[in-house]
Amino acid sequence: MRRVRLSPEQYRQVTVVACFLLAFIIVTGAAVRLTGSGLGCPEWPNCTAGSLTPTAEVGGHGWIEFVNRMVTGLVSIAVIVAVLGSLARTPRRRDLLWLSLGLVVGVIAQALLGALVVKKLLAPPFVMGHFLLSTVLLANALVLVWRAGVPDGEAAPITVPTAIHRLAIAIVAVASAVLVTGTIVTGAGPHSGDAGNSAKVSLRATRLNLRVSDVARVHGGTVIAFCGLVLVLLFVLTRTRGDQRLYRRVSLLLVLIVAQGAIGYIQYFNNVPPALVVLHVAGATAVFSAAVGVLLACRSVSASERVAGSPSVASAAL
Repeated sequence: MRRVRLSPEQYRQVTVVACFLLAFIIVTGAAVRLTGSGLGCPEWPNCTAGSLTPTAEVGGHGWIEFVNRMVTGLVSIAVIVAVLGSLARTPRRRDLLWLSLGLVVGVIAQALLGALVVKKLLAPPFVMGHFLLSTVLLANALVLVWRAGVPDGEAAPITVPTAIHRLAIAIVAVASAVLVTGTIVTGAGPHSGDAGNSAKVSLRATRLNLRVSDVARVHGGTVIAFCGLVLVLLFVLTRTRGDQRLYRRVSLLLVLIVAQGAIGYIQYFNNVPPALVVLHVAGATAVFSAAVGVLLACRSVSASERVAGSPSVASAAL
């Protein structure tokens, strides 16, 4: 039987698909919660006792949750293909194998945590952990896409001054803090995820015992710090006429932050309508991806574009 072989460009496209699906499932997961379908399938791994698929008892909410579980299945297939692809890639590279294995470990951890989310009836700490683990997986996938584009034998050294690189690291760190405080706001907010629509109607999801206005202020403070760091980096790059590719990525990040901030304020002063919250989660995913892309742009990536061939969604984010 002939052994399957992938070129570096073909393997990078595999990683792009995995990265896209990992970003997509963050948004679909939020849609499940915001439609009150978080307990639409009250059992795991079956939807209901004795049935893998939704029954009439759980109705439409069960199907929404079930579809999200199917998307999880697609993600699982994508990351497995990423691992197998790293073995089929010619030449084989150890860094790509380890990064792709990281995705597999993360997806397994997500499945286990997802089971706990159901069993704990959407308790906020578990829901928050589920979302944050998704962002860790996304960061892993973004790095994998980037590394898959670096030519064999190249180390992709840091090509910017130390101060700029440290600013980029701080931006990713504060972006992570923004995500954490954002999940706390969500955990204290009105969208529990069940809306009394599960088969376990007598059991309702709890909320964090915190005032939404208080935690929203803390979240807003981290966003201001985040935006401030991005502005400082943009100012430094403008004054020093630094790398134009990095400058464009920082500019894109600033635009996304402004748009995300606008959505955040609109939803806050309009009683957080579900549609805007889904858009806010999508924006958070885009902002975090752009922040990681800024950090990766501090390293030599001209070769990445040379190997990648045609442009892609992931290459735009990175």
